Amino acid sequence: MNESVLKTIGVAFFVCLVCSLIVSTSAVSLRDQQKENKLNDRRIKVLEVAGIEIKPDQTVAEQFSKLEQKFVNFDTGLLMDEYKNFDIDEYDQLMSTKDSNLSSSVPQNEDIAIIKNRENVGKIFILRDNLGNIDKLVLPIRGYGLWGTLYGYIAIKGDFNTVTGITYYEHKETPGLGAEVDNDDWKDSWVGKKIYQNDEVALTVIKGKVASDDPSKIYKVDGLSGATITGRGVSNMIAYWFGNSGYSKLLQELDYES
Repeated sequence: MNESVLKTIGVAFFVCLVCSLIVSTSAVSLRDQQKENKLNDRRIKVLEVAGIEIKPDQTVAEQFSKLEQKFVNFDTGLLMDEYKNFDIDEYDQLMSTKDSNLSSSVPQNEDIAIIKNRENVGKIFILRDNLGNIDKLVLPIRGYGLWGTLYGYIAIKGDFNTVTGITYYEHKETPGLGAEVDNDDWKDSWVGKKIYQNDEVALTVIKGKVASDDPSKIYKVDGLSGATITGRGVSNMIAYWFGNSGYSKLLQELDYES
């Protein structure tokens, strides 16, 4: 009897050991592939918001090479080709917010997007025309909605003031309500909107629909039905990221250079 119990325990232990080895080996062997898949998911979002057609006969990496990646110092607004020892392809600015040496705490009275910590250096994407001039910029944005932080990208023209696209790749908003930030019609309504008026961020998501005869409609986006708080969160993230703590200094530098 005792021998039978020991054999059962031994077999169970052996099976568990083999299974754990298989799982561990699979996890390690697939880690690089998972990392690449995650990177490609983000790249596809950037390509989409930049208006670059995704072609099935080319890899994501090949199509992504049309974009120029740069580090941006938020404190100075200057672009950089290098930042510490980071590989720009793999640089995760969100991870930087967890390191006090790579980020700064946002004062509560300035934290309208509720991001708590802002990375010292971000990463942007540049699409140039045939003459080498900036055609579009794709800028990462994030901010708190109703249930959590929305993470996405906004694309603007080379005039550094006109929106050409917006998208979100992660959020926790309510399906059918705040999650309508993924609605193509709503995202299309951003195209052509202006961000700044008299050097101040004026672009905002309103409650309800923008009236066709509203003289300031160029600065307004239709609200999301039943999702006032989400809309307010989107407005706040636009105000923050295009303000002095976000991309404002960068855009001023680029405008000066052009």
